[in-house]
Amino acid sequence: MEHTAAFSMPADKLVLIVDDDESVRDLIEFIVKKEGFRIEKAADGEEALNKARTVNPDLILLDLMLPKFGGFEILRELQSDETSTIPIVIITGRYTDRSTSDMIKQEPNVRDFIEKPVKPQVLTALIHKLLHTQQAMRKPGH
Repeated sequence: MEHTAAFSMPADKLVLIVDDDESVRDLIEFIVKKEGFRIEKAADGEEALNKARTVNPDLILLDLMLPKFGGFEILRELQSDETSTIPIVIITGRYTDRSTSDMIKQEPNVRDFIEKPVKPQVLTALIHKLLHTQQAMRKPGH
């Protein structure tokens, strides 16, 4: 089936969620899955890098505070060849000062920055924008 529109279907897109907090991962998974996207999850930096290389996601939602590798190291690693074109949205629970967030935004593959607690509408609007997908039309009464 050909889509003539410029938009892709969420089901064609894979989002990698990286967070060491299972409850946060589950929440984000719930939000993103509800929009129709496919999901992969990683709990630490090492797993995140392995998955990024093997499943080649369309987008990575990356928490900066991670065991094994810090988020900054992962950002650097993800800019290596095969993963350098994957857009990344940073999700951070720590208050990030201006210079740090500006520094992160300088990274070529970082598209945006979301603070915890994650607001579902903000997250989903951003994902749709970055992946050129359309939000599923909600049926009235649902």
